[in-house]
Amino acid sequence: MSRASQRRLRHHTATYVYDYTCAVLNSFLLPMRASTFRRLMNLWPPFLFNSIRVQYVSEDWSELRVVLRLRPWNRNYVRTQFGGNLFAMTDPFWMLLAMHQLGNDYFVWDKAGAIDFVAPGREDVYAHFKLEPSVVEELREAAAGGDKVLRWFDVDVVTRSGEVEARVRKQLYVRLKPKARTEPASEPQASAA
Repeated sequence: MSRASQRRLRHHTATYVYDYTCAVLNSFLLPMRASTFRRLMNLWPPFLFNSIRVQYVSEDWSELRVVLRLRPWNRNYVRTQFGGNLFAMTDPFWMLLAMHQLGNDYFVWDKAGAIDFVAPGREDVYAHFKLEPSVVEELREAAAGGDKVLRWFDVDVVTRSGEVEARVRKQLYVRLKPKARTEPASEPQASAA
């Protein structure tokens, strides 16, 4: 067997293993109950060791609350909340809420993210995510033909009293999977400049 054939075989095998692994994970994760998901997220090492805790996930996956406790081991040099933890506490949740609400027929990925540090975090901070049904329907309608949809979502990281410590933006990529499409995706149109 030639080197090129061996490379192709390795590539196809790796692709198959990756696709199979994704399918198994999706079949395991998407039907998961919200309460089970909350417990597992709280045991996930990046959250567990940084004192990030998911407090609540609604059973319909439309709402989620998370807290970041200020501890001696997760403070920065000036004894305030570490910025990486402020971003981490918000990182996966818009994608996960959208993924569970849209279902298995959609690709949902984080595309971009940004954080604006408003004030130094000197106490525990909270984030509240709410994915409205109207937004989910907008995503479904925009992705119906198989086109990619990019949408920004915002969440404020606040103290118990409501003072904003940070503003986080996440951009989601949503696309209807090929097997679920009724019509082919339209080709991007070149704009006349």
